Amino acid sequence: MNEIDVYSKISELKDVDYRNTLAIASIVEVLVEKGIIERNDIAKKSHLLDSMSLEELKMMRLTKK
Repeated sequence: MNEIDVYSKISELKDVDYRNTLAIASIVEVLVEKGIIERNDIAKKSHLLDSMSLEELKMMRLTKK
């Protein structure tokens, strides 16, 4: 892969990252506007998930099924 290809891939990743972030932010805003969740709920859950290990996250998913 040459240097131009690398820059192209990085640019594509930035675009995908932006679109994913925009989609998540939009969903959060709609849920807050409809009174389904509060911003504080998002902050608490984000902090919890960020502090968990990959194994803890996997176990959490398995126990919810």
